Amino acid sequence: MKRLVKMTLNSSFRSGFCLHNEEALFEEYLEKNDFTLSGFSFGAQKVFEEAYSSKNRVDKIQLISPAFFQNKDLKYKRMQLMFFKKDAKTYCENFLKNLLYPTHKSLEAYFSQGSYEELESLLYYVWDEKKLEELVLRGVKIEVFLGDKDKIIDASAVKAFFLPFATVYYIKNAGHIL
Repeated sequence: MKRLVKMTLNSSFRSGFCLHNEEALFEEYLEKNDFTLSGFSFGAQKVFEEAYSSKNRVDKIQLISPAFFQNKDLKYKRMQLMFFKKDAKTYCENFLKNLLYPTHKSLEAYFSQGSYEELESLLYYVWDEKKLEELVLRGVKIEVFLGDKDKIIDASAVKAFFLPFATVYYIKNAGHIL
């Protein structure tokens, strides 16, 4: 007789670019259990790939303001990287201002300097529809949370992309940080 072993995910939340341990900002949206993975922005990309590759049970993934730049042209991506390389500190300060819009919260306690490689990775990441379909066929529920006033991603484009695969929550008067 096989012994059943309960799987516990090490940390079921993945952080966004330039952030760490910001999970508390999203507590009202997060489902915390052994079989749900959640990620914010860049962390949403990581959660998706982790769920797709996992040999362990995953019931749900929660993608909060998923970093989605496949609708941006090469020039946009190169410019972002150029500005980061020129002055990473100022780039991150501006990034955090846009991340917070329209709120006046502080992210100082959650700030962690992002790297050029992380920025490049998130900008060039492509959400794969076939992988999304496969996750859905495996029974994984996908939830996407978006703010209609997001200054980082085009929330309307992200909503349209994910609707065939996920339950999408489109939050009024909210930005990237919801």
